[in-house]
Amino acid sequence: MIDAQRYPRLARIDVPTDLRQFNEAELPAIARELRAYLIESVAASGGHFGAGLGVIELTLALHYLYDTPNDRLVWDVGHQCYPHKILCGRRDRIGTVKQKDGVAPFPRRDESEFDTFGVGHSSTSISAALGMAIALARAGDPRKVVAVIGDGAMTAGMAYEALNHAGGMDAEPNLLVILNDNRMSISENVGGLTKMLGRLMSSRTMNAVREGGKRLLGGRRRPAGRFMRRWEEHWKGMFVPSTLFEEMGFHYTGPLDGHDIPALLTALGTLKTLKGPQLLHVITTKGKGFELAEGDQIGYHAVGPFDPAKGMVSKGGPKKPAYTDVFGDWLCDMAAADPNLLAITPAMREGSGLVRFSKEYPQRYFDVAIAEQHAVTLAAGMACAGAKPVVAIYSTFLQRAYDQLIHDVALQNLDVLFAIDRGGVVGPDGATHAGSFDLSYLRCIPNMLVMAPADENECRKMLTTGFLHTGPAAVRYPRGTGPGVAIEAPLESLPIGQALVRRRGTRIALLAFGAMVPVAEEVGRELDLTVVNMRFVKPLDRALLLELARSHTGFVTLEDNAVMGGAGSGVAELLAAEGIKLPIQHLGLPDAWLEHASREQVLAEAGLDAPSVRAALLARWPLLAAPSVGPKLAAG
Repeated sequence: MIDAQRYPRLARIDVPTDLRQFNEAELPAIARELRAYLIESVAASGGHFGAGLGVIELTLALHYLYDTPNDRLVWDVGHQCYPHKILCGRRDRIGTVKQKDGVAPFPRRDESEFDTFGVGHSSTSISAALGMAIALARAGDPRKVVAVIGDGAMTAGMAYEALNHAGGMDAEPNLLVILNDNRMSISENVGGLTKMLGRLMSSRTMNAVREGGKRLLGGRRRPAGRFMRRWEEHWKGMFVPSTLFEEMGFHYTGPLDGHDIPALLTALGTLKTLKGPQLLHVITTKGKGFELAEGDQIGYHAVGPFDPAKGMVSKGGPKKPAYTDVFGDWLCDMAAADPNLLAITPAMREGSGLVRFSKEYPQRYFDVAIAEQHAVTLAAGMACAGAKPVVAIYSTFLQRAYDQLIHDVALQNLDVLFAIDRGGVVGPDGATHAGSFDLSYLRCIPNMLVMAPADENECRKMLTTGFLHTGPAAVRYPRGTGPGVAIEAPLESLPIGQALVRRRGTRIALLAFGAMVPVAEEVGRELDLTVVNMRFVKPLDRALLLELARSHTGFVTLEDNAVMGGAGSGVAELLAAEGIKLPIQHLGLPDAWLEHASREQVLAEAGLDAPSVRAALLARWPLLAAPSVGPKLAAG
């Protein structure tokens, strides 16, 4: 429970209707309490940090002026939403964010009526809010719709597709888009002149003149009305970065200081009364109010638990390299060996392990911002001109560029390597960030080479294999560290399509893919089963599978990917094509969304930890509990 003595005002706010009972003059004090409470809560639990601190005042102003949840507030890049969640019924549970059965890290419609649209990936807010505005208008519903986009989300093409649609509609939608520009988006720093112009352009007097002129001279389709609109656009374009939005059909207001509550209330109060598509540009500081976060906006984007008095402190002592580190080191080593290597990331330099490469090879490093589709087709173009591009991308983000992967890369059989991080179970970030489907959506594409490493050294070898391969290739590896296998320095490749028998046992063969190999080995030792590190999802090791089918009674496939259409399905398809009738059990991710929890908890709930796998095998093959008496076991 919140400490009412430390947070006397915030303790009285369970939902936004409580906030609206306060006098406007008290909002700055509430902002101070909300910021302090957010720092205290996230420091204790971990979670997204800097972005929420940057929208404290904006969140308060929106919930103070708008009748939420009746009015629709749509957030983008949902890690901005922690202050929103605190004000909207989840104040006392915000410390459980990302934890099992705790508050979700992003807006979720089934968590709260205040979360009007589920958000995990960026740049969706304008499209969703426009859809809501259109539907409400058709129903004669006067409710307001506001989209808040920021933290880099304005760099994605989808945002401009939505702006283009909204600004060009004959029946102009009543929609407010708020660009939360925290200097990691589209604009440079602004000074006193632009703040003054922002106050002028958002004033009731200026908007009254504008609206009066529209009524007097006619709408945008009459010559006089078009003239006035062009005059206004070009006048403003001389001073403020409005021309782009105005040309797309939005009335631009700003830029404003996003931490100035009176200015925000004035601007929002005016915009709330206006018709048609509006865009309010606010300047904020990511990490506002916590000096360390303001100084290190990348490092404090998302944090583990820390002491607010000391900040984040790195833990001493050696540690196993994460798969991301393995990739980053390999990339630099391969770049030294091959000058044609180019690296591409869609705004995930730190997350994908490209910091070192970006410093050592800046002319060969391409951060395309939050533009996954462009990243993949950019790589295709590079490959057409003789380069060897490597696309470093999260599994869940590659889903956004699936068409480009198929049509622009695979169909043309181009030499592009996809280094796919966060494959399989991710954990605390929940379903929006889980890499649950990549093996399924990759293995059905012609020309694709698909690999999944069981350990760090194998990951390095697979990256080399994929880079040297002629045609598209993918190496899919999990979040975090592996089993701790020593990494060999040489850039060696693997024989394509060749699996590796890790243990020769009897009766049942456990066919494990990627991160499931250590689990299979543990269960295989307990039950005296054959264990195979499959290594290649496509192509499968046909010769080995046919040999094992002759010497074993059944197969069990293990993968941290959706069972439907996954690697295990490939094994079943191969057996069916050969006319082999062999009992086969598929263990993988269920046909359900995986809730946020630790990676270990999610794996256990999905039945993919060692005890769960052992129990599943014994349920299907009860005689495995008895000592092995021969190579064959009656089919279960």
